[in-house]
Amino acid sequence: MAGTVIRSFASPYPGPQALAWDGRTLWMVTNSIARLYQINPTTGQGIRYISIPSGTSVGVAWDGRTLWISDYDGDLISQLDPTAGRVIRRFASPSTEASGLAWDGRALWIANKLIDNIYQVDPVTGRVLRSFVAPSPTPAGLAWDGRALWIAGDSTALIYQVDPVTGRVLRSFASPGAAPTGVAWDGQTLWVPDWYNDRIYQLSV
Repeated sequence: MAGTVIRSFASPYPGPQALAWDGRTLWMVTNSIARLYQINPTTGQGIRYISIPSGTSVGVAWDGRTLWISDYDGDLISQLDPTAGRVIRRFASPSTEASGLAWDGRALWIANKLIDNIYQVDPVTGRVLRSFVAPSPTPAGLAWDGRALWIAGDSTALIYQVDPVTGRVLRSFASPGAAPTGVAWDGQTLWVPDWYNDRIYQLSV
């Protein structure tokens, strides 16, 4: 059944905000320190961390070679070298208070918690390609599964799968925690961090 917990573990660092899957491991940002953590998804243990240029990053995405983070207070989107955290490029977010990020193979998706919009943007220029209203207030994490977007609604405690063209909700289910702040897709399952109880869940879809 969708939303069934496959496994869960305590976040190795407090205040988990967003997750990204790089093919083997998870990357996580927190609301407590300007670091991007790499996590072993089997053991739940931290592998390493890199310092990031933002103290309030609440979104992270993996594009196959590099990482992207959102700067919630600075309204910037940054592309980072995953080895040392070097900034490759940076552009202004299409709106203030950018939260979740997702990569769809060609473009970047950005959630906005202030006006509840989801944007698809050109990763080179930051130009908005399309946008739609999120299915819930204060959308947090984003993930791309190859055909649809997944959105973590931290105000509703629901996980939504939506059509990326129309924004129509395809399905939804309850998050196992009260405050899902991110979502990552590993090719078969979802990973959801919960800020309220400092846990990371792997969920069936």
